[in-house]
Amino acid sequence: MNNQFDYVIVGSGINSLVCAALLAKNGNRVAILERNDQIGGCIRTEELTLPGFRHDVMSSWHPLFLLSPGFAELEHDLTARGLNYCHSTKPTAGLSSDNSGFVLSTDRATNIQAMNALSPGDGDRYANAMAFIEAHAELTFATLGEQLWRFAYLRKLLQRIWHRGLLNFSNDIKDYAETANTWLARDIHSPQIANCLAPWVLHTGLSPDSVFSGHMAKVVAFSLEAVGTPVVAGGSDGLLRAFEALLKDYGAEIFTHVEANEVLVTKNRAIGIRDTDQHDFHAHKAVICSVTPGQLYGDLLRKVPIPNKVRDSAMSFRHGLADMQIHLALDAPPRWKNADMNDVAMVHLQDNSAAITQAVSQARAGLLPSAATIVVGQPCAVDPSRAPAGKSILWIQLQELPSSILGDAAGEIATPDSGHWTDAVKEQYADRIVGRLRLHIENLDEIMLSRTVLSPHDLSELNINLVGGDPYGGDCAADQFLFWRPLATTKNHDTPVKALHHIGASTHPGPGLGGGSGYLVGKMLTG
Repeated sequence: MNNQFDYVIVGSGINSLVCAALLAKNGNRVAILERNDQIGGCIRTEELTLPGFRHDVMSSWHPLFLLSPGFAELEHDLTARGLNYCHSTKPTAGLSSDNSGFVLSTDRATNIQAMNALSPGDGDRYANAMAFIEAHAELTFATLGEQLWRFAYLRKLLQRIWHRGLLNFSNDIKDYAETANTWLARDIHSPQIANCLAPWVLHTGLSPDSVFSGHMAKVVAFSLEAVGTPVVAGGSDGLLRAFEALLKDYGAEIFTHVEANEVLVTKNRAIGIRDTDQHDFHAHKAVICSVTPGQLYGDLLRKVPIPNKVRDSAMSFRHGLADMQIHLALDAPPRWKNADMNDVAMVHLQDNSAAITQAVSQARAGLLPSAATIVVGQPCAVDPSRAPAGKSILWIQLQELPSSILGDAAGEIATPDSGHWTDAVKEQYADRIVGRLRLHIENLDEIMLSRTVLSPHDLSELNINLVGGDPYGGDCAADQFLFWRPLATTKNHDTPVKALHHIGASTHPGPGLGGGSGYLVGKMLTG
């Protein structure tokens, strides 16, 4: 084994792949170390249910990646190696228990007209919200896409303050900080429209009552109009194959079944990684770790003197609510009672933002929510190749679950004293979810062929970064976001150890398949 590299990267999720591609294209020798049998992190496609039914096991939808600077820079390389995205003009919808709903399209004028027809004035106020995002796009996307503890960003921030004036800028911050509940209650009077927009804040690791959730809901709507909810043709593993080919062509090496055990440090400088089999991978320029703060400072740096305030901060890093995935193989496309849902890429089933807030509160209290928000992805509505001809799949996500169970808010499921997610509990909870879907998909029972359920525990076993089943790398509340992500005691993606950089969903700009932190570190290291 030639174990001499310029850069060694721990983990192979989207951030690592983007970072490795930038470094390798710049002429560096790069090694990626992955503990699992395949690369990808939360990107994984398998025939989980039946042969021929290709399910994206965890993540599936890639709007953030298509909008990212990493994709803009790597698009030609990836498409030349087979990457192909499928798109829909109907990216999302909200559906209530009475089967009323609203579909958001990728066309702004169509959305405004449909909203005004349903509730006069809602479309105009929605248009104003999108105009606000456009007017503030430079600062918003700089904040979400640049290293914040750098002069370049601080200069943009000061320029914005100078341009707007201190009073106007302070009012802008107030608008950014409002909750989704506040925005929707004020501006969106139709419960169907509000129910289409509100659930998307869950995908940012927030709740409708979280600070900044109103602004994030607007940003998501803006993004959905821009690129929809694209999926990789044939399965998300197509993106991995394109990255593997790119990295191989530029001389990078990928090692699977290699688990990092410690960062090798000499004179407070990272010089490589030692794996659990005692093999060393030497890094002449830097080591990059796509892990959680607990893994970095509690495990990989356990032998290294680290300032107490940094280690203590890492050990107190909070992880968020847990996630469950349900995958269904269907003998035919689902037939929704509300036919508008039949060709929508992603349907959120919930009554209103108050119900979402209640489900989040129940999960935070350790309870299985009585009526969780059901995210129903319909990949075959965008890419029919995911299933055999004439058949279909559903990708179902539940984002408001406790990592450790104290009880059931509905009082129906007996939960173990240990608090652990057992197979019995996950299947009973999946029964509750599928039971609610039966009220909306009229042919569900006759077309269901197979079901696979992945509990929070199952997901954490698949990916070590999904601590407790948290899919977003840590709580995204205000005190663990922006300037304070990953830690309030470190800056950007730097660590107290020289030539050691921290990337991944636990770091700025946070979760989502955008590759943001990997791009930022890759660009920083390549100058």
